[in-house]
Amino acid sequence: MSSTKTFFDTKLSIMSSHHIVREKQEPALIIANGAACSMETIGQLLEWSPFVVVLDSAIHRVIDLGIKADVLLGDFDRQSIDIQAIGLEQYPIEIIHTPSQEKTDLEKGIDFLLERGFPAVNVVWATGLRADHTLANIANIARYKHQIKIVLIDDHSVIYCLPNTFEKWYPVGKTISLMPLGEVNGIVTQNLKYPLKNESLILGHRNGNSNEVAADGLVKISHQSGDLLLMECWD
Repeated sequence: MSSTKTFFDTKLSIMSSHHIVREKQEPALIIANGAACSMETIGQLLEWSPFVVVLDSAIHRVIDLGIKADVLLGDFDRQSIDIQAIGLEQYPIEIIHTPSQEKTDLEKGIDFLLERGFPAVNVVWATGLRADHTLANIANIARYKHQIKIVLIDDHSVIYCLPNTFEKWYPVGKTISLMPLGEVNGIVTQNLKYPLKNESLILGHRNGNSNEVAADGLVKISHQSGDLLLMECWD
């Protein structure tokens, strides 16, 4: 990732959560610039995220909420961003200018975390507002699935890409959607109200919306090929 760096401080082990957590053992947190989630949601993530990356002009909303960032990253193409003032107000902070227009700010943020060796990242404020941004952000989950685990979180859903075999305990009635990015084949599920038995899902033709957990216990999902997203949803 091509970038230029301005260092107000390089003490990257300082944590916004103020908890004693070893760096890179917990997921990083990216705060994008879409629709905001509740403070309860973001507060729970900040509690255990030792490293917080804020994308571009979302920094103003982050400052208003009293959130401490470790990194501000973006192309800074909006005149409202005063780098020097933000550097002083958020000190210590690392500010990274990524002017290339070949990738979105979220992609640049993920690339940055890969360079720093993070194995996982939670992402908030990545859904809502502009639909094109939302779709691109969701697609990135699959694009980077072999490099870093990405989880998109908002007030109504948790979204992540499934490995070929997956199992997790859920309570009865939990809403789960299986969304294919393109075509996904050989899907087999256990403990869902509407089971799939070696079936295919195709985006725009057959999706797995609003399934439910049949009984308290493990839900098992496997698929043979393709990129399959799991969305844990609530109203």
